[in-house]
Amino acid sequence: MNENDDHTTSIPVTPSGADTTMSLTGEFAAQLAALEGGVTAEELESIAALPSGSALLIVRRGPNSGARFLLDTTVTTVGRHPNADIFLDDVTVSRRHAEFTRHGHTFSVRDRGSLNGTYVAGVRVDEALLEDGAEVQIGKFRLTFYPSRIDVVTAAGE
Repeated sequence: MNENDDHTTSIPVTPSGADTTMSLTGEFAAQLAALEGGVTAEELESIAALPSGSALLIVRRGPNSGARFLLDTTVTTVGRHPNADIFLDDVTVSRRHAEFTRHGHTFSVRDRGSLNGTYVAGVRVDEALLEDGAEVQIGKFRLTFYPSRIDVVTAAGE
């Protein structure tokens, strides 16, 4: 028997405007434990509170280390342009560097022809589907991708 099977984690969820609490065991508890490496308690709480269909990017290295960016729209632009949804102010970042796109409950990142490229897990990509805990590098910035725990558990059950 898995030691996490008797551990229950409750997350408040708000489907269709009704307040509900979702209790998850085993798989979810294991995933939360896996996140704990390098994740602060405050970050872990933010990740656990993400609503379905959203994700969080946390800057791990580079300027603004520790900054968090919520992905909760269909397309989120990233770059050095002042009108970018995620403004990364460094010369290693192109003005219109990349974009994150939501596809239902999953996300992808697409390079927009940047000079220095966009990397996922250290590999330069034109476009890539993001998995839980993926490292995305844009210029000097290294960001870790965390989707909603609700979506991670739902996908694991499918």
